[in-house]
Amino acid sequence: MNTRLDHHNPLVFDTHELGRRPGAMQRLSREISAPADLGIAGVIGVPEGTPLRLKLRLESVMEGVLVTGTVRGSAAGECVRCLEAVERELKADFQEMFSYPDADDRSRSAEPADDAEDDEDTLFLEDGLFDLEPVLRDVVVLALPMQPVCREDCLGLCPDCGLSLNDDPDHHHDAVDIRWAALQGLVTDQGVEKDNMSGTASDGVQGAAEKQEK
Repeated sequence: MNTRLDHHNPLVFDTHELGRRPGAMQRLSREISAPADLGIAGVIGVPEGTPLRLKLRLESVMEGVLVTGTVRGSAAGECVRCLEAVERELKADFQEMFSYPDADDRSRSAEPADDAEDDEDTLFLEDGLFDLEPVLRDVVVLALPMQPVCREDCLGLCPDCGLSLNDDPDHHHDAVDIRWAALQGLVTDQGVEKDNMSGTASDGVQGAAEKQEK
């Protein structure tokens, strides 16, 4: 069977040195460039091309190769409260089994119903190679905050004008009860009308006085 995996891909690993000897172990360290869209879309993630450091332990077992590892890197996103830039150090541990295809065939003949359900979640070795990218994507998403904040006590933005409340914690707008808004307008209009009437009356008195003096 020809492998569909590219051994030049930095997230594809070769297990041929382990052989199929249960108990054999291999340790690997590798620094790679982060693939695109690694993280929570539109929230926070590892920028494409930034370095990720991987430390892996590969163990040969009866069913396949057990991969235990750690990934480290840096993530960037936006604070969900004030929209300022957020950076987080990423560290996540993981463990995944990559099964031999023929080992799966043997177990399927014993319990066909159970194995049919497990096939969707089972990862397989392909000609001794395994692709770590699906595992890496899952573990990074789980390690990142769903709602990142620049700081725990971030005050966010003013809902009326969008000003950052972190810069001006005392900022506020005088709230007007909508039930009284119409009455306030009426009072204002009446006040203007009274002022106009008073001004007219005063002008009339002043004009009469000037005529009398003449």
